[in-house]
Amino acid sequence: MNMKRKIADSILATIGNTSMVALRKCFPDLPFHLFGKFEGLNPGGSAKDRSADLMITHAIESGALRPDGVVVESSSGNMAIGLAQACCYRGIRLICVIDPKTSPHCAKILQAYGAEVVSVLGSDRETEEFLQARLACVQRLLREIPGSYWPNQYASAHNARAHRETMREIVEGLEGKLDYLFCPVSTCGTIRGCYEYIQQHGLATKLIAVDAVGSIIFGGKRSPRLLPGHGNSIRPELADRLRIDQVVYVGDADCVAGCRLLVKAEGILAGASSGGAIAAVGKNSEGLPPDSNCAVILPDRGERYTDTVYCDEWVCEHFGAIPTLSGLVEEEAL
Repeated sequence: MNMKRKIADSILATIGNTSMVALRKCFPDLPFHLFGKFEGLNPGGSAKDRSADLMITHAIESGALRPDGVVVESSSGNMAIGLAQACCYRGIRLICVIDPKTSPHCAKILQAYGAEVVSVLGSDRETEEFLQARLACVQRLLREIPGSYWPNQYASAHNARAHRETMREIVEGLEGKLDYLFCPVSTCGTIRGCYEYIQQHGLATKLIAVDAVGSIIFGGKRSPRLLPGHGNSIRPELADRLRIDQVVYVGDADCVAGCRLLVKAEGILAGASSGGAIAAVGKNSEGLPPDSNCAVILPDRGERYTDTVYCDEWVCEHFGAIPTLSGLVEEEAL
């Protein structure tokens, strides 16, 4: 059959409408239905494409960002790549502030898009975290560069607004019946947008945040984290007045185990926070009602983690052996 595909106006027009996938093999004996929203199918490889495009679009339309302006943002990887794609297409200069946790693979992608990369070498003296050092660098660059603009992914309402569409796609894909949503968190843009959609449409969906052990977003105790892009060493403004039903904390080992289960069972090569979300579902599986619909957001692709999550040598160096999911996930009900 000859089926014609609609021609997109630009690469940015292909953002969104990512596939929903039935996950039947990760946990074959589940009494409920499990679905994955694979955001790695966005053209830049992650859910951050949605936020990056909308934040830049709004900045241009509002006049906050001029055509000859400079976008400056702090990111551990995926948001930087989303912004690099959005700015490259529009011919806008971008400076990405990264840190030593950013993978060399991500840095090379940024350079391929033409983004300028500034890496902070040391952590913040007070918190010993790289994020605070990155943000300090962003503020310095904003003072030094005329016409510079900071999207501020940690507080931007448009970061969250972009993910109302993510939630709409999930709900419509399940024909309105979504009982539980597991959502990994970092800037809280995705979960905030999903929450706003739930509130606006009066849905009964239970919203479960999957946070990293060592993250302080929901009051956890700060501790070192190996994998970037999951959890946060600050409480983002987007987390304010955010009502969720449960927080599940997952460690780095959980993320590795979940990723490896996902690719082995389902053939889905996804990133670290996706593995954390799968681990969270596994730990909570006994508490979810039979025949309920449960969706999990899988934020990015796994190619950027081949030197870490999917590298046996790296995994064994940090964990002593290849971790499994059993007994590794801690949870906290709100």
